[in-house]
Amino acid sequence: MAQALEVLNSNVPHRYSAVYRLSGALLRNQFLFDKRGEVSPEFLKTVPFDSSFCQFVFREGVFNTADSSLDARLADNPYQGVVISYTGVPVIDQFGSGEVVGSLCHFDLVRHALEDDEFEVLQRASRLITRAMLGS
Repeated sequence: MAQALEVLNSNVPHRYSAVYRLSGALLRNQFLFDKRGEVSPEFLKTVPFDSSFCQFVFREGVFNTADSSLDARLADNPYQGVVISYTGVPVIDQFGSGEVVGSLCHFDLVRHALEDDEFEVLQRASRLITRAMLGS
């Protein structure tokens, strides 16, 4: 999965590409690729669902912001202005319930926009990762 995220990340300006899985009231990072190859910051490992940008992915089917500091949807969110750019799509349990079980996302601590063609790649990739994410 790490190699797949690296390939997915190679054509986007975002520093990080990640897979998160919902576990109770928390989103747990399952896989993370960092262009800089640094140790993952603690605040990216486990995120309360209600504070996450992923909550919008679960609710709306996609969430995209090039600059969270200017995004009214994130008013009062503790990560607004911390994680600046974010594009996420759902990961659906295709082998069981058919429910959203997590998210696949590109994000960065600086401003970036995701090109339409790369958004389509992200959506296609999300459909392929369920088995790896669920450990099937």
